Amino acid sequence: MSLRSLPLQSVLGVPIDVSDMEPVPDNGVYPNMSTSGLVRVTLAEQYAAKAEAAVLALSDPQLRASIPAARWTATCKVGVAFAGSLGSDRRRSSPPCQLALAESPCTAMNQAATYVYVSNAESREISVLRLGAADGSLAPVQTVGVDGQAGPLAISPDRRFLYVALRSEPYAVQSFALDAASGHLRPLSSAPLPDSMAHIVTDRSGRALFGASYHGHKLTISPLGGDGSVRAPAAVLPAGRHAHATLVDPSNRYVFVSALGSDAVLQWRFDAAAGQLTPNAPAALPVHPQAGPRHLVFSPDGRFVYLLNELDATVELLAFDAERGTLASVQRLSTLPEGFSGKPWAADLHLTPDGRFLYTSERTSSTLAGFSVDAQTGRLTLVSHAPTELQPRAFQIDPSGRWLVAAGQVSHAVRVHAIDRASGQLTASTSYPVGQNPLWVEILSFP
Repeated sequence: MSLRSLPLQSVLGVPIDVSDMEPVPDNGVYPNMSTSGLVRVTLAEQYAAKAEAAVLALSDPQLRASIPAARWTATCKVGVAFAGSLGSDRRRSSPPCQLALAESPCTAMNQAATYVYVSNAESREISVLRLGAADGSLAPVQTVGVDGQAGPLAISPDRRFLYVALRSEPYAVQSFALDAASGHLRPLSSAPLPDSMAHIVTDRSGRALFGASYHGHKLTISPLGGDGSVRAPAAVLPAGRHAHATLVDPSNRYVFVSALGSDAVLQWRFDAAAGQLTPNAPAALPVHPQAGPRHLVFSPDGRFVYLLNELDATVELLAFDAERGTLASVQRLSTLPEGFSGKPWAADLHLTPDGRFLYTSERTSSTLAGFSVDAQTGRLTLVSHAPTELQPRAFQIDPSGRWLVAAGQVSHAVRVHAIDRASGQLTASTSYPVGQNPLWVEILSFP
């Protein structure tokens, strides 16, 4: 059988010239591997030839550009599977084949690229870094200037857009398109805000952006377009004293706002179609006096909410009633390290994607506290405390659950911590300088 009969184009979706390909003796040797993707193979390896020709063809930038991304990814998988099936003798006898596969863009395509986005207030910019999945290393990708002091960030549910609230006058929110191929940000639009926002987040549909204003004591709702555009707030509501963060429930029917100065978590009903909030009953969950509720996060299964209190550095487990849209306190623990002295100043909290561990940051001691999470009850058990960058106002955990990236407001750097998946212990790894006064961290992976 001639290799001319092999439907190589069915793998790639584009025609490939195989007119000069003829079988060679069945000795497992590839005598000719040209850069155009033409390859001589043995009769016994016809199917393998399809995969290998695909891999080589994808090494040609012009040809690769003509192939849809989905088909490219599928072809890469075929090629990599073929390479993995080769025996050790075959590997030794055909180094050109292995080299072509190793240097092919398929290698990168089969690994998700992970990017870290850091807002830097004083230098008025967003740092974009690539996070090494294997070793937690950081590499600069892009620095994007913004029109004021860069504050909190938010990511659209479909991961196509990033939003940043500016904390200097004129107060505004800017939107950016996210490039999945490079991690780059491209400016899209800007809209005014009535105050500086301590926190922003989209609803679950990506059609509304909530903003919590600490100094303005208010909550805003800004309409979002499907093209990433953002408009001026359609609603501005009083939200207790020192509103600090907003949390939307998984059903998109309820919204919670931490009011630090009121020692309460406000409970709202949300009409996503109309973009309107109305107070729930009861309208608030009281928190113990002088706690200062700051940030909230849902457990992955949606049964619990974890609340970090800034002023006494405690973390609380709250049970969520999904039918009524209300919260109830279950457990409260300190996040402070042993021997702590000074004024508590808790900042941020996040769960690993699998929900097994929860971490909090505290700025006075510059530490991260780690807790294990009981899968049934949601209760927390302290695992450890770990030092990190100076004054860690923000941190984030990557989608794999392997790396935690903390930003130091005073050190003007981010530090990567490896997460032990069995114990939850943190091990400090890479530290990387960013802009001045980093306030927020987001991490995205693009397959």
